[in-house]
Amino acid sequence: MTFLEAAATGILPPEYSTLITGPVAALALPFDPSLATVVTTGSASFSVPVLKKDAGAAWVAEGGEITPDDPTLDELTITPSKVAGLTIVSRELADDSSPDAQKMVGDGLARSIITQINTAWLGNAAAPAQKGLGSLAATTTAVTGTLTNLDVFAEAISAAEVAGFNLTGFVVHPSDALAIAKLKDTGTSNKALLDNPREILGRPVFVSDKATAKTIWGLDAVQTLTILREDVQLAVSNQSHFTSDRIAIRASMRVGFGFPQPKSTVKITITA
Repeated sequence: MTFLEAAATGILPPEYSTLITGPVAALALPFDPSLATVVTTGSASFSVPVLKKDAGAAWVAEGGEITPDDPTLDELTITPSKVAGLTIVSRELADDSSPDAQKMVGDGLARSIITQINTAWLGNAAAPAQKGLGSLAATTTAVTGTLTNLDVFAEAISAAEVAGFNLTGFVVHPSDALAIAKLKDTGTSNKALLDNPREILGRPVFVSDKATAKTIWGLDAVQTLTILREDVQLAVSNQSHFTSDRIAIRASMRVGFGFPQPKSTVKITITA
């Protein structure tokens, strides 16, 4: 029996790495298919071709010469960074091989990792964190004053379409989600404007306390990439808590974000 097997017989790497990847894929915003495209890779970095200009085309007379043209391409290289979590549990819980016990440990670790992923994805954090939406030169639109109707969402969708993109989801802070839910169908009515405030103009609305209040993001999932390295690790040790007979369980995964066409992202700002 190896040291890791002796340390915790119920929680073992790598068989149970899904204890982490499962909750992260289900709950971390940049893993939702309405907001991003997830790519799994075994490489240290992932390169994405970026189309800057299409190849030219023109009407040509029969028998006329066709002028050749090449598309203008660039390349975006995404290098995933490590995000890790550490939790301390009793030996009894670590040794418990029941699915419920394993899920309890996995969920606890996953929550801390999800928090870090969502915070980085929505922000503009310093290295070694990945750069997120807050770092982009996004298309912007504004609400002057308070949010009183859904016009700004229609304007955001239109702005993306004018640029050749399609918004597939919105991300809002809980306070803005409440403001949306409280919108009325008329100025003298108590009837809610939206039957389902978690969907606007056919696009799902995601709520996160890691978003910035009065800043709403509209995303094109095709142009928003999440790169996941395959080598998710789950490790256990009883060395640091030897005297209390507890087990340290560490999870780490490498995640990267990429935005090949930043103008496909629309930032809505509410000014009051």
